Amino acid sequence: MELENFYTYAFLEIPRFPLVLPQGAANQVILINGSGMSAIVEPGISLESFENNDEKIIQMALSHDRVICELFQQVTVLPLRFGTCFISTSNLLNYLELHRQEYQDKLEKINGKIEFTLKLIPRTMEEPAALERGGRDYFLAKKQRYQDQNNFRISQAVEKQNLIDSITKVNQLPLVIQEKEEEVNIYLLVKSQDKTLLLEQFLNWQKACPRWDLLLGDSLPPYHFI
Repeated sequence: MELENFYTYAFLEIPRFPLVLPQGAANQVILINGSGMSAIVEPGISLESFENNDEKIIQMALSHDRVICELFQQVTVLPLRFGTCFISTSNLLNYLELHRQEYQDKLEKINGKIEFTLKLIPRTMEEPAALERGGRDYFLAKKQRYQDQNNFRISQAVEKQNLIDSITKVNQLPLVIQEKEEEVNIYLLVKSQDKTLLLEQFLNWQKACPRWDLLLGDSLPPYHFI
């Protein structure tokens, strides 16, 4: 009898050595091999069974990232979106066969590489002492303050663009940019052996962006480059 409901974490080339398979959200994950491609799945899980339970959804999302990260420490995997499920073994294997070349190309692209998140948080210009209201000096000072703030924002934008240009043209790193309100997330794809060089380069980026606070996250599987 064919098993049903596979929550699927990642695709990968058929491993050439045994993997240490992590615990999933509720059960031990297993490896299903197709022809040229494999899948890391957790059997017996259906998201529909707890789609109205926010706590379980959050726990499942945390398990999703944990399992992928534990696997990625051992072998290059293609992380799948949260919520990817297949209803049966044959359904999964047919899908793998249909998309085998596409996923093999993606795995080759990210092989031996890791992702870092470079977060840019804008600083605010220091405010001068409060002005006494009234008189010509007050309005001149307000005008000057407005101009200073405008110049500060322009310089901020220039620093951000110069940083992006430096990453792509000098360091020649692939990147994905996401902007949310005033914060900027820059996702970088880096060769594993270049991690130390990136940390050194980060110090130079900080110096070149005095109007921003820069934060460099931990290494992750390349979610944004697949």
